This record gives sequence, C-alpha cells and structure tokens, in this order.
Amino acid sequence: MTPKDMVLTPRGLRFLGQVWPCAIGRGGLAGDKREGDGATPRGVHRIVGMLYRPDRMARPAPWAVPIRPGDLWSDDPRDEDYNMMVRAPHAFSHEALRRPEPLYDLVLLTDWNWPRAEKGRGSAIFVHAWRRPGFPTAGCVALHPLHLRRIAPRIGYATRLIVA
Repeated sequence: MTPKDMVLTPRGLRFLGQVWPCAIGRGGLAGDKREGDGATPRGVHRIVGMLYRPDRMARPAPWAVPIRPGDLWSDDPRDEDYNMMVRAPHAFSHEALRRPEPLYDLVLLTDWNWPRAEKGRGSAIFVHAWRRPGFPTAGCVALHPLHLRRIAPRIGYATRLIVA
C-alpha cells in the first residue's frame, strides 16, 4: 500500500490520511464477483479514468473526461462492448451515465474486469456519489458528493482502490 491508495476499511475509505464515510454494494464484499450480485469485489483495483458532468461542475482534474448526453455503460454480457462506455442508441442492456440525479456527476472508473471483460464477471465498479449515507450501491463504492469532489483532484494514475 502507498499513501496514494484508497483503502476500504470498516470505518470508511482511507485516503491521504483521512477516513471518508462511504457505502458499498448491497451484496457486501465478494471474492467471486458476478454480474448482478450487488457485491463490491475484493482486490486491488487501479483507478483508470475519471468522468464528470461539465454542465454541473468544473473539470475536477486535467485528465477527467466529460459525460455527454447519450453516454452509456454497457452491462450486458452478450454485448461485444460489455463493461465499456458506449453511445446511445445502444441495443444491449446499459446504464445511463448522464442521469437526472447527481449520482454520476463525478465518477472514478476502476479496472475491475476491464479492459478485456470476462463475460458475466461483473461490470463497472465505480467510485461515485452516494444516494444518502449508508444506502448500498449495486457494487460500487459511494461517497458523500462533497467528499468525492475533494478527493477527485488528488487522484492520479498511481491511485488504487484496495478492497480487502
């Protein structure tokens, strides 16, 4: 572990000497993640990207990519673009990245099952804003929106999400 790592602990997400309250997947932690199980996968996950809503915030880091209308994330194991960002219209099951609520205004992408996705192993483990304190996710790690905005500019390509 390095000081640049985000480490999931029983008290929250430890990063740069602070512990930030967070939520995890409704299925708890899993060593054998599967699509739809709601679990947060154990392991060491690199942060490989950052997405943000430019209509709702300034670019949080120089390498952040704007979420545009029509940006989606494929979560269908039958799709050749499974666990990848895709554009609307998209014939397979997907999740909208540009949402009316602020859940995905700022998203850190992990390398879980990416870039060469194993079908059914689970898609898109993000770090994103929570709905409310303690409300579980579909497998992602979620933080208070203001905490996520404080953390984002300090994230770099050396940052990892460690889920033990």
